Amino acid sequence: MVNNLTDAPLPELIEEHLPPNHRAGFVAVVGRPNVGKSTLMNRLLGQKIAIVSPKPQTTRQRLLGILTLPDSEGEGLPAAQVIFVDTPGIHRPLHKLGKFLVESAREAIPDADVILWLVDGSEPPTDEDRLVASWLPKVSEGHSSAPILLGLNKVDLFSPETDVLLVCQPFLDLYPITEWLPISAARGDNEAELLKRIIQLLPLGPRFFPEDQVTDQQTRFIAAELIREAALQVLHQEVPHALAVGITEFKQRSEQLTYINATIIIERDSQKKIVIGKQGQTLKQIGQLARTEIETMLEGQVYLDLWVKVQPNWRKNEADLRRLGYALT
Repeated sequence: MVNNLTDAPLPELIEEHLPPNHRAGFVAVVGRPNVGKSTLMNRLLGQKIAIVSPKPQTTRQRLLGILTLPDSEGEGLPAAQVIFVDTPGIHRPLHKLGKFLVESAREAIPDADVILWLVDGSEPPTDEDRLVASWLPKVSEGHSSAPILLGLNKVDLFSPETDVLLVCQPFLDLYPITEWLPISAARGDNEAELLKRIIQLLPLGPRFFPEDQVTDQQTRFIAAELIREAALQVLHQEVPHALAVGITEFKQRSEQLTYINATIIIERDSQKKIVIGKQGQTLKQIGQLARTEIETMLEGQVYLDLWVKVQPNWRKNEADLRRLGYALT
């Protein structure tokens, strides 16, 4: 269950007794769309706070995932607080929403204590991988910058005969990184080793967040994301990219029941018909999938009331983007 969610703009250092070797800091997880950033963060946290789907640009907001490790936790990992910053996939934008996604990811890079560059090892580098590499801090600039670790993801798709170094070398050629690791966000390969390396690169210091907090986002934000994830699973073609979700009411009506009223926003009447489906069956399927996930998060029953609204060209309208929370300032 997601606990103690807040929307505080800036964390404060948590004063408590910690070992002198305690490390804490922010890890920006960057990469092109669909390389497994959200899947990896969910696995490392041990619970789901970021939605996932095979469709590009599923992640639209920077999302903090907070992993607090007491001394001697897990496989010999030291005491630390690792704050993962899950970012939208870096790509060449086609509209204002795309620009927001890219800028949101780009702004996470300079503020990070460690940069985890995630790539898809099951295929060669793409133009978008090259774009990500061009935005990483330049070693030649002559000043200290955050250490960068390359995660070669999706090794679960490799054959036993695959030469991992040979696969990784084209990505290493894009940026002079000495730290890299083959991993599988889906299967968990090298999960403990990845965490160990990240913690070693973090600065010494106290915690930024309470021990039991796992994200900076409010529960209603995650509920909206779970509805959008359900829509991504059910819908096809161009509709998911033109879809947003807004929560209009989120109220606990009893100890056992939470009422949620949400609106699925799309751009055209033809898309509205697709989302609703014949006799409302598609919308019903979206609601059933979303309600199951939200009930798991809240550990209680949910009454989910879904509506569909047409908002023409909302992805290109700055006012609409701001109302939906897609604004950097």
